[in-house]
Amino acid sequence: MLDIRRPSGRLEDMPFWKPHALAKPHADQLELRMGDRVTAKVDLHGVPSGTEGKVILANGFNWQRYRVLFGNGVEMGDLDGRHLEPAGKTAKRLAKAASKRG
Repeated sequence: MLDIRRPSGRLEDMPFWKPHALAKPHADQLELRMGDRVTAKVDLHGVPSGTEGKVILANGFNWQRYRVLFGNGVEMGDLDGRHLEPAGKTAKRLAKAASKRG
């Protein structure tokens, strides 16, 4: 186990890992965070299209995928931009970020 304490007992800064050379996100990939609000774009198993939900896990290395708890109580994982669209403040944040890039 790596001990990152200084002799004084205070914690040092954690090392920052650079992204893997093969990690190249897709151009149309959603960049959601935990807690973001989303809407189902398509009908999913137990989740009709248009159902709102909340991202409870953002995961991925080369393929960003999300676990979402939907308003009807269904929790589903391995969802991405093919299944989800941002809603509310999340949509505004992503639109603002896209306008800065392009």
